[in-house]
Amino acid sequence: MTELLVAPPPPLASNTSVLEAVGVTKRYHVSRAPRDVLDGVSLSVERGEFVAIMGPSGCGKSTLLHVLGGLEPPDVGSVHIAGRDLYAMDDARLSAFRRDHIGVVFQFFNLIPSLTAAENVALPLRLRGDRSRAAIRQRVHALMEMLELHGLQGHGPEEISGGEQQRVAIARALAAAPSLLLADEPTGNLDWAAANEVMAVLTRLCHAEQQTTLLVTHDARTAAHADRVLLMRDGRVVDEVRLARVALGDGELPDARPLIARLSELGL
Repeated sequence: MTELLVAPPPPLASNTSVLEAVGVTKRYHVSRAPRDVLDGVSLSVERGEFVAIMGPSGCGKSTLLHVLGGLEPPDVGSVHIAGRDLYAMDDARLSAFRRDHIGVVFQFFNLIPSLTAAENVALPLRLRGDRSRAAIRQRVHALMEMLELHGLQGHGPEEISGGEQQRVAIARALAAAPSLLLADEPTGNLDWAAANEVMAVLTRLCHAEQQTTLLVTHDARTAAHADRVLLMRDGRVVDEVRLARVALGDGELPDARPLIARLSELGL
């Protein structure tokens, strides 16, 4: 296991739950009529757990991710990460908390074209300004080694593949050793081979590095890498599927069959 050299932020709570959302409701007004995009969602994610959220387009899963990530306040309900109430903080404290404790991976990578891969990974640490250049270089090197990005430190985003760009984006999201990693359709812009590589990285991070991760996806094969999947419909969590892995040769593969069967039963 690669030594990451920079210790994570100290835990803010002694219990094992990293994320707690209770009764989250988000309401939009369409043609003057209120519409609940999220309708009383409650969920919990334990330390080191890998949880996926699935549901049809428009069910509220991306809005839920934004609320859980401190990007969009709920109209009703609360969100706690590492024991802290996100929406009890003022804007400045919430911004600092997101920077230090929440990493986000997007579908379209969002790498800065003018920076090298290593500079993209280093950016969150440089913005914090609380580590020496040597410490930042060590952290970036360790992350890029762990995510199997050997020799790509000096390459620009346009010089590497989509799967490699997404792994750089994951390394950037992990730079500050966040309490929670949020992934919004992280394989949606990748071919199946690259998607498998990215999901293998996320799975390893959760199981070997105890990186708590919450992922939103529309794809059952992607969601099957998680420990459990929350199924959403019409702004609510309607079911949960716990998953296992099947042995194949010297390794294991996620077994998507129970998830696909449940999606069919629910008409999702």
